Amino acid sequence: MASAPGRALAYGALGWGVDACFTALNTLRRTGRARRSSLWNAPVYALALPLFEPVHDGVRRRPGAQRAAIYGVGILSVEYAVGRALRRIVGQVPWDYSYARRSIDGLVRPEFLPLWGIFGLALERVHDALTQP
Repeated sequence: MASAPGRALAYGALGWGVDACFTALNTLRRTGRARRSSLWNAPVYALALPLFEPVHDGVRRRPGAQRAAIYGVGILSVEYAVGRALRRIVGQVPWDYSYARRSIDGLVRPEFLPLWGIFGLALERVHDALTQP
């Protein structure tokens, strides 16, 4: 069983790695040039420890589609809240969706909800592997 700091590090590294691949491929498709994901995203993904783990424990017996919807809405909500806070404190965020037709304040893209739901379902396995004795 991984310690809490170890799990936070694992979530941060895994999330940032997935984000880096998605960002590079998505910007390559959209603009013809790959863009790098900011390493500043890793701490945002590390929030899975205090936010995702208790939710997963609470919904683990629900059907997959319900869990995916809960994760998708939750992740979009956290992405928006963290983005607003960072914009207020630092003046910018490591991600910018202002180019998208359907972004909310340039911070989230609702059409990514299914992707975030799938990500949450995948994260269930990571959580279980990290917390197994």
